[in-house]
Amino acid sequence: MPGYEAPCYVAWSAKNRSPLVRIPASRGLSTRIELRNPDPAANPYLALAVMLASGLDGIRRQMKLCPPTNSNIYTMSEEERKVGKIPSLPGSLQEAVEALKQDEVVKSALGEHILARFIEAKEIEWIQFSMQVHPWEREQFMSAF
Repeated sequence: MPGYEAPCYVAWSAKNRSPLVRIPASRGLSTRIELRNPDPAANPYLALAVMLASGLDGIRRQMKLCPPTNSNIYTMSEEERKVGKIPSLPGSLQEAVEALKQDEVVKSALGEHILARFIEAKEIEWIQFSMQVHPWEREQFMSAF
């Protein structure tokens, strides 16, 4: 969700915290990279495995880094993000699972067994979430009828 602490757009910067990846401007022996999308509830072993596999794939394929995005992405219009070629991360668990099913690098990093169990668990989680009546729905619609 735009405007909150977690990033939702794929970009990088050395100057602000709205992009997915931040490489702080001060460089030297303590240079680090902040990847800001892993959720604290993520399995750290699986998250690290797919991050390493993705990074190594980029190195192997000699992928070029896009220009940094040094302005606040959350204040950009959809058109500005489109011009800047700044894609969005999946907006729901269902969209994330569908993206995972298309990502050969991540699928390979997880292996068939873990991938199948992970997708199965997340699809069940999405169904359970979708079947819930949320407080917002009660507040919005109970007074309307």
